[in-house]
Amino acid sequence: MREDSHRIRKMSPADINSVQDIERISFPDPWARETLEEALVTFSDTVFVAENAKGICGYIICGVEDTGEERYGHICSLAVDPESRKHGVGAALVRRAENAAIIQKATAMQLEVRVSNSSAISFYTRLGYEPVFQICGYYSNTEDAIVMMRWFRY
Repeated sequence: MREDSHRIRKMSPADINSVQDIERISFPDPWARETLEEALVTFSDTVFVAENAKGICGYIICGVEDTGEERYGHICSLAVDPESRKHGVGAALVRRAENAAIIQKATAMQLEVRVSNSSAISFYTRLGYEPVFQICGYYSNTEDAIVMMRWFRY
């Protein structure tokens, strides 16, 4: 595998340490190991890692939620190692999670992003996500979140 190429596969318990390392680098309030382990069990069909020649370079944790009227995919966490950013890893992870959600009959994908995270907002906008509303005080530091959605057309 070329150093700049990557492959996407389902996350396994052996990946937790690498995912946790990327989580710590990427977020001011990273998930605890127990939370990552629980997500792996709960969302086993919709959690993925990206690997390159150096190892795990990104991950996505996604679930599918049934409201009784609709089924939505929900990106709970997405991060790419800083050295691997801007190489299509994040977009590939999102598309793989979207496909997994569609297989489970989801009609859309949603996520929350910090209002201050303009690069993430731009990234998701490029992938077809639209802001739909804002949640006041969503994050642990009371920062607001923007909820973004992408509706699937099939």
